[in-house]
Amino acid sequence: MLRPRRRGLASVNAEVRDGIVPAAGSMAKTHDEGPEASGPNYRIVALIIACALLMENLDATVLATALPTMARDFGVRAPAMSIALTSYLLALAIFIPASGTMADKFGSRTVFQAAIALFMGGSLVSAQAPTLEWIVAARFVQGIGGAMMIPVGRLVLLRSVAKKDMVSAMSWLIMPALIGPILGPPLGGYIVTYLDWRWIFYVNLPVGALGFVLVGRFIANFREENPHPFDPVGFVLSGVSLGCLLFGCEMTSRAGGATLAVALIVFGAAAGALYVRHAHRRTDPIIDLTLLRDDNFRLSMIAGSLTRITQGSLPFLLPLMMQLGFGLSAAQSGTITVGPAIGSLLMKGVAPRLLRRVGFRTAMIWAGILGCGGYAIVGLFRPGWPLPAIVAVLTVCGFVFSMQFTAYNAIAYDGIDKRQMSAATSFYSTVQQLMLSLGICIAASALHLSMLVHHVAKPLMIDFTGAFWIVTAISATATIWNLRFARDAGAEISGRAPAASAERRTEEAVESV
Repeated sequence: MLRPRRRGLASVNAEVRDGIVPAAGSMAKTHDEGPEASGPNYRIVALIIACALLMENLDATVLATALPTMARDFGVRAPAMSIALTSYLLALAIFIPASGTMADKFGSRTVFQAAIALFMGGSLVSAQAPTLEWIVAARFVQGIGGAMMIPVGRLVLLRSVAKKDMVSAMSWLIMPALIGPILGPPLGGYIVTYLDWRWIFYVNLPVGALGFVLVGRFIANFREENPHPFDPVGFVLSGVSLGCLLFGCEMTSRAGGATLAVALIVFGAAAGALYVRHAHRRTDPIIDLTLLRDDNFRLSMIAGSLTRITQGSLPFLLPLMMQLGFGLSAAQSGTITVGPAIGSLLMKGVAPRLLRRVGFRTAMIWAGILGCGGYAIVGLFRPGWPLPAIVAVLTVCGFVFSMQFTAYNAIAYDGIDKRQMSAATSFYSTVQQLMLSLGICIAASALHLSMLVHHVAKPLMIDFTGAFWIVTAISATATIWNLRFARDAGAEISGRAPAASAERRTEEAVESV
């Protein structure tokens, strides 16, 4: 008799990357290999990794609230600050695939400490940045540290904790994902309003220093005797392609940047084509494109990418709307924009039961339609709306989209073989960060274009409406791909009639013979 398969650590990590609260209730023992027995300090190890995740989560959510104030200090238009967010996400997308190989070769403790040091160094330079260009470079360095921090932390946890203790350890690891998105916006708002935006980066220094010491004290330096071979050519080609494509899209939101944008996009596309050719010739490419042969992985990748256009745009558009459109302070803005995180938290206990009841396909179709419709309503917000109504709409949107990403991140790995799980996680995380970055770029370009049409230097409410409607329209096309999932897709994961599903597949196989 078949038993329901539950989600592994890969899908939970993907939810953390999406900025939503993982549905921990459906997390069970990971399929990855671990020790026979956990060490005496495995809870401390999980807590150390959790603190690193909290530092990264808070940094991302806190910064978004500060963008209008930073734009004023740097003497640029607020939409131009989008590059401060995309540069960090781009670094994640480029360096995440290399993190596992680096940990295997140099040791997990060494790489984890190096990641914390890079993150702290980027934070210090960001706090001292005199111009936008400085902070973009510093945020990229931060992103390199962040790219190594969480994937390597996952490897440390898998190698330190026995399977029987994995759920207990995961309860510690998930806590930052629970509180980070909720604490981040109001904390950032109060720092900007009552202190200075530079303190957003200064607070990382003592936390990072403590983490650096604790990693050296409690985490073993796991190292593979025969590390997976690195793919330097693939790393360079994929990095150049992702960087040029993303910054090309970013340049479309800047006056006079059309020529450079086209050149970057063309060069990035050429590098991408060379990478595809390279990947087909290599048995162990840094991004394994053969994983797209799995239907659930491919459909989850495409539909999830389209949906993440809207998810990525929110940290950029919402604070700008609240502060520039509504005229609210950063502290007030941060308190209101916490709504999606609250909705995500409320989803935590509902998702497993809902997926078990209606199935993945139905849940993804309706969550996509309702979520995009909800965020289209956000584009109609006006200063005259009651604040409780605004928070309620944002909370419902956060709930629905969190449900959507929980489904995508779980079903993506349903048909992936254990031997390919590491490559699949790396591939999925890379595309995940890329599409969140692209969401910011598209939102910034839409806002810039609307401002040009209305001949204004400061965005009007109608400009925010247009930007929200453009990103939600793109995300709504994910419904086309959601409809292509099999009706019984993910039945074993959700526990929805797994035996009947298996019996039906057996009958189909017999008939085909």
